[in-house]
Amino acid sequence: MPQPIPPPRESGFTTRTPTALYWARYGPSAELGAPQLVVLHGGPGAHHDYLLPQMLHLAEHYDVLFYDQRGGGRSRSDAREPIGWQTHVADLVAVVREFGLDPLAIAGYSWGGLLAVLYALESLRDNTITAPNRLVLIDPAPLARRYRKEFEAEFSKRQQSPEVQRMRAELAASNLRETDPAAYRQRLFEVGVAGYFAHPANAHDLTPFRVTGRVLDSVWNSLGDYDLLEQLNQMRCPTLVLHGRDDPIPLASSTEGAKAMNAKLVVLDDCGHVPYVEKPQQLFAAVDAFLAETDPK
Repeated sequence: MPQPIPPPRESGFTTRTPTALYWARYGPSAELGAPQLVVLHGGPGAHHDYLLPQMLHLAEHYDVLFYDQRGGGRSRSDAREPIGWQTHVADLVAVVREFGLDPLAIAGYSWGGLLAVLYALESLRDNTITAPNRLVLIDPAPLARRYRKEFEAEFSKRQQSPEVQRMRAELAASNLRETDPAAYRQRLFEVGVAGYFAHPANAHDLTPFRVTGRVLDSVWNSLGDYDLLEQLNQMRCPTLVLHGRDDPIPLASSTEGAKAMNAKLVVLDDCGHVPYVEKPQQLFAAVDAFLAETDPK
């Protein structure tokens, strides 16, 4: 079963975004001198709490702000207009202003890493947007459509692997669906994401999440035949890119992106797309060192 998640130091809903977004803060308060860090979850269309409790390591020294992006979690939107990448960038701009996140440090995971890059690029085009002073990109989503296609094919292949099929068969034969429906749903979720892991058997005791399909589709559709790699040499802020060597998202996407951004690249061996579960010590050692080295104070 998932590990318990401690309650946030404070939580609420934004007041400066078109749709109220749920937020939660952990760690020491910025009012007491703690540096601030905003963490962007993956998806799109998911919610922040599946990163917990593991990502709360960051809250040992930072005032960490999580929020559910529009259309997911407790930030549901009934608006008929499609939610695109521009929507999420505009929401992040508003969140940064509402919480006074300056200097702005962003840690983005998966889609959240791509969102952080899109935000940083927009800040170069619009000087009214607070530019990030440092970025941490953890297994960022593909930085070009061609790598997105490779990821989709690889993940589908992994989900049909003998090991994942065996996990699926074991669950079907377990009678959990009748004897313990909650445990069945938990295990069904874990089997459904097993292909993200270097070793599918490591997909256990995870905090589950749900993705709002229409948001997922509308965001990826809004990106079109995208390729951000040619724009990344414009970025100047210190950036750390971490990528699991066995992530179904091609390592080449992060390798090319890090080179273009002149960023530090850390490749995590024997690790898939979920380093905060698969290789937390290596992940957080690299992140802690980078944040300490780039602290503007």
